[in-house]
Amino acid sequence: MTKSEQAEPQESMLVNLLVDEARGALLRDIAMNLPNITLNDRQLCDLELLATGVFSPLTGFMTRTDYESVLDRMRLQNNILWPIPICLDISDIQVRALEAGQSVALRDSEGFLLAVMHIEDIWQIDREKEASQVYGTLDPTHPGVKYLFNTSGDYYIGGALEVISPPLHFDFQQIRMSPEEIRNTYKKLGWHRVVGFQTKAPIHRPQFEMTVRAMRQAKANLLILPVVGITHPKDFDQYTRVRCYRETVHRYPPDSFILNLLPLADRMAGPRNALLHAMIAKNYGCTHFIVGHDHATPGTDTNGKFFYKSGEAQTLAKAYTREIGVEILSFKEMVYLPFEDEYRFSDQVPEGTQTISFSGFDIRERIRSGRRIPQWASFPEVVRELKRSYPPPRKQGLTVFFTGLSGAGKSTLAKVLYSRFLELGDRPVTLLDGDIVRQNLSSELKFSKEHRDINVRRIGFVASEITKNRGIAICAPIAPYENTRTEIRTIIEAYGGFVEVHVSTPIEECEKRDRKGMYAKARAGLIRGFTGVDDPYEIPKSPEIRIDTTQLTPDESVKEILLFLGEKRYI
Repeated sequence: MTKSEQAEPQESMLVNLLVDEARGALLRDIAMNLPNITLNDRQLCDLELLATGVFSPLTGFMTRTDYESVLDRMRLQNNILWPIPICLDISDIQVRALEAGQSVALRDSEGFLLAVMHIEDIWQIDREKEASQVYGTLDPTHPGVKYLFNTSGDYYIGGALEVISPPLHFDFQQIRMSPEEIRNTYKKLGWHRVVGFQTKAPIHRPQFEMTVRAMRQAKANLLILPVVGITHPKDFDQYTRVRCYRETVHRYPPDSFILNLLPLADRMAGPRNALLHAMIAKNYGCTHFIVGHDHATPGTDTNGKFFYKSGEAQTLAKAYTREIGVEILSFKEMVYLPFEDEYRFSDQVPEGTQTISFSGFDIRERIRSGRRIPQWASFPEVVRELKRSYPPPRKQGLTVFFTGLSGAGKSTLAKVLYSRFLELGDRPVTLLDGDIVRQNLSSELKFSKEHRDINVRRIGFVASEITKNRGIAICAPIAPYENTRTEIRTIIEAYGGFVEVHVSTPIEECEKRDRKGMYAKARAGLIRGFTGVDDPYEIPKSPEIRIDTTQLTPDESVKEILLFLGEKRYI
């Protein structure tokens, strides 16, 4: 047996960082003279789970010694098991006004005071080490790695928290209970054995069958913990998912389950994440916890390989079963037997039997592309709810995002496409040309790299709102930077279609078309930071369409775009 298996079970004492009214009033007065830190969505999730005891035994954001110990050996400095760093990142500008020993006020985006943090440590992040140790990869397509390198601040601050008010939620309030409230519910219902099931996808037939069998195996009731904090960018939105859960739970026996939302910012760190999920389930009073064969994986890397091996998460979680004090229920993939019309685990299927593997990812892709979902794959009420929120492409919102050098022909193609969409007349259409947006939305901006990025992000934000409301946005900025384009794609694809059109006309042809003489001025040094001359244009790696307008008329170019949109069922 390993040391982890021989370790004594950890105590399940719940931490409560919420202060009483008297202390809260005093902290509000003190906070008036403290530096402020505005928390982003991920930090708000972490704060809430720290405050309510979901992250017990943590009493605040990790100090440096705890952080480094967690990276190296999945334990806090006091040797208590903990697999994922829970740290508060700040920018290099913010860190200049802070020092260890002082306190800071933590606020939401509207300035509402949530907590006071007593800083014990400040240190610079070693991004490569954290990514390698926690996620096992430096691949930027991993959501956790991407956040670490592109969004996270450069420094961490650690220290104890006094929480005045956890972040406010105005949705689904009846199913947002703390671990203490859930445990009290067990006592009221007389439950002694509870299986925890954490999910960030709707419960389809395979997941339902798996949970029912887990309840039978453990002779236990079920706690369903859907993640409603931050999940994979391609997941269905939380409101749709919660409506689906509410439709599905009626299929369980009465009084055998509790549905409770978990505002977790999921790191999707595979094996380490599975271990954290099991510890969270223990804090909610679960005696058992389900770990699937691909638990907490973000999918595939840039080479198309899965970030984590199948079963790897189950192996790690099982190794610490005794220490956590939760029995891990691990199952193989659930497959469908069409001739028997039933589901079985893949290791329980006789050799030669025909099976069909149909994952939640397959269902998600079919819903988004408007294809039919087989009756045996999900429940009709769940499919109906998903289709209501995610209609087929023809009824979805859509952004067509042109990018290319100045003079490549983006604006001309955008105007022609705009006219074609108006002819169709089935959805409202908005043209967001770079120059138009500059005049009406970004008139105060200059042409520095930072300002050009701000301008493109503004275009992306407006386009996302249009797409969310099922209209068509046609964007035609230069948008020279790959990271910014990828960021905009991620935001928009959460609401509808995104089609990137790289107008790849060579720079020599663009210069010939330059009526304003901008290229000539840039080459003469009269203009600084001009894209394609002394500032780079990063060629899109995999746009949906690439068009060189050198030999094509605008009508011929737009026809290619329309053919693609027709093929993808957007028109």
